[in-house]
Amino acid sequence: MTLNHHSPALPLQDLIFGASVYFPPLFKAVLLGFLLWLIAHRILRDWMYAGDIWHPILMDLSLFVIAVGLSLALLIAW
Repeated sequence: MTLNHHSPALPLQDLIFGASVYFPPLFKAVLLGFLLWLIAHRILRDWMYAGDIWHPILMDLSLFVIAVGLSLALLIAW
């Protein structure tokens, strides 16, 4: 019994299949959330670091977690 997986027409088929299987959806949510966080951070940066917020780094972390949660919800709804 011989299995022939070498097809000259589709040389990257296993690579594409592997990328779709092993690319976790949570990583997609983190990437999209990072982009959303960049936008929110740019808008709110002056207000956060002006002294109105007790701890701006914790506020940044909270915004990042909210952005990742929002992006995960968007990925699920889409």
